[in-house]
Amino acid sequence: MTEFPKWFHCHYWLILALPVLLAACAAPAPPHQGEEEGQTTIHVTSNGWHTGIVLAKADIPDGLLPELGDYPAAKYFEFGWGDAKFYPSKEATIGMTMQAALLPTPAVMHVVALWTSPKRYFPEAEIIALSLGQARFRKLLAFIDNSFKRSGAARVEASAQGLYADSGFYPATGRFHLLNTCNTWTARALRAAGFKIKSTGTAHAEALMQQVRRLAHVAFN
Repeated sequence: MTEFPKWFHCHYWLILALPVLLAACAAPAPPHQGEEEGQTTIHVTSNGWHTGIVLAKADIPDGLLPELGDYPAAKYFEFGWGDAKFYPSKEATIGMTMQAALLPTPAVMHVVALWTSPKRYFPEAEIIALSLGQARFRKLLAFIDNSFKRSGAARVEASAQGLYADSGFYPATGRFHLLNTCNTWTARALRAAGFKIKSTGTAHAEALMQQVRRLAHVAFN
């Protein structure tokens, strides 16, 4: 069976007449507070296939996102959403990938604990900083918090080791499929925070990042 490297974080497929092409869905530390009073800076990351959202630990209120207690030494956290079977797999097959793309499947949240700034931790990734006011930041936090599938429990345990040394996969809400990928989750998270982002048509990372680039250097209250 064909194996794919684990950096295939997200999943896309193109079915042409004959072949099936499969592709899937990281400097000195900047201050996490925005330049304007009351502004908080978040980061959107992209490795070309997969996107995520990075928040500073200092900006996350105590008691919210209790799963982050698994990583007490972290300074930042990256959140990324994806297929529960394919995303954590180290030996993904064509069949597994096609199932993730064609059928709605359970999802997981990938939490990465960063010991330094996102630009330093993910030197080869595209990273865009966005600033927003406290009310919008709280809405973003609520969206991410609600993306963890806790089933009434106070917190949920990691279901698998993550892709990095200090990271883990956690059960998540929603269903993954071709039109609902890691990148559409990132788009919806930004929309929940009040950013003018279209979530439709963002299955591919570049489609989302084109919108995110236009929002850079703008403070949203």
